[in-house]
Amino acid sequence: MNKIELKHLNQTVYHNRLDNGLNVYVLPKNDVNNIYATFTTNYGSNEVEFVPIGEKKMIKVPLGIAHFLEHKMFEQEDGVDPFQFFGERGSDANANTNNYKTTYLFSGPEFFEENINCLLDYVQSPYFTDENVEKEKGIIEQEIKMYQDDSYTKLYEAILSNSLINNPMKDPIIGDIKNVRTITKEDLYKCYNTFYHPSNMFVVVTGNVEPENVFKIIEENQAKKKFPKQNEIIVKDFKEPDKVKKKKEVIKMNVTVPKISINYKINCDKIKDISPRRVRQYLSLFFDIKFGSTSLANEKLREEKIITDSIDGVVVDAISHVIYCTACETEKEDLFIEAITKEIKNKEVSKEELERKKKSIISSLIFMSDNIFRLNDKVTADLNRYQEIINNNYEEIKSLNIDEFNKVIEQIDFSNYNIVIVKKDV
Repeated sequence: MNKIELKHLNQTVYHNRLDNGLNVYVLPKNDVNNIYATFTTNYGSNEVEFVPIGEKKMIKVPLGIAHFLEHKMFEQEDGVDPFQFFGERGSDANANTNNYKTTYLFSGPEFFEENINCLLDYVQSPYFTDENVEKEKGIIEQEIKMYQDDSYTKLYEAILSNSLINNPMKDPIIGDIKNVRTITKEDLYKCYNTFYHPSNMFVVVTGNVEPENVFKIIEENQAKKKFPKQNEIIVKDFKEPDKVKKKKEVIKMNVTVPKISINYKINCDKIKDISPRRVRQYLSLFFDIKFGSTSLANEKLREEKIITDSIDGVVVDAISHVIYCTACETEKEDLFIEAITKEIKNKEVSKEELERKKKSIISSLIFMSDNIFRLNDKVTADLNRYQEIINNNYEEIKSLNIDEFNKVIEQIDFSNYNIVIVKKDV
């Protein structure tokens, strides 16, 4: 058992790697009366071209299959409904799929042993038939149609599809109706057998638990199961250019107030002598200072009634690139575009502004240390993104400085951007 200290946060993560390759992480917090457990595979919507385990040729699977697979994991051959199982024990259960991972989870103060065994068992017991796959297609199609009627979803999907050229994130996580209709049980088993092996997965448990007990329960569960030896997973690599795919798009929908987003595509790997992770930190600070809820630009745009509320800032991590979105509701799109593009050219930020934002981030870190859900999310995100837990976030933020900030911002090319507008369908 290894210990990983989250420095300055007074938290310890205990780690154990099982014989089958499954990594288990436990962060005990005995001052809370709850337990949160997640079971994650490093497999999301981006992995659409790969070499299936046991085969030699690369294949391309239908868009949306990772999300479809997530849905199907809750259907068990023995007829047991995991949601009902957890509910009967006073626990909540759910799952989610993003571009990089799929996570299955539960939370509840009691019946931990029963709950964690259920979580491991249903995720490791795929049951796909022609009939249940066909049935699921109709459910997913209705979900897709529901999202297509949502203006925020349309805006976000257009941002990605217009910003990215080769990156699989350009396509919706849920896929589209055409692709979903082509999914077969054979497709699902190929994806499952390739990406749901224990060596490509990890468990994170936070809350009122004893690490030794958690490891013991999970080890006993896994010892009852047999898994084939797993070779390296081969996924198609892609090169993403710096330019955006489309400079402007206007979408007409049934909205009361038009929505607009200006989206900057930035290659973090091009900044010299500073790690891409640190570059991202400086960029986040820059955009927060410029357009965050307490920024001067935000206040001015509200006072001049150019925007109806604050600017929403969204950060999309697209591996080599980052997309920073500044979005709002406005009837005055031209004035908003003019204000944002003018402000982005002014790269000047004071040391005082930088230090103030750093203190805000540090406060959030300290607040996170008391929340088992946020702690679990932090550990899960680190493992998925960096294959390790970043244990010095506090020191990282403290070490950010104005000289390095200016060095980074001066090298940033803000010319690769696009505009997406959702307007009233008159």
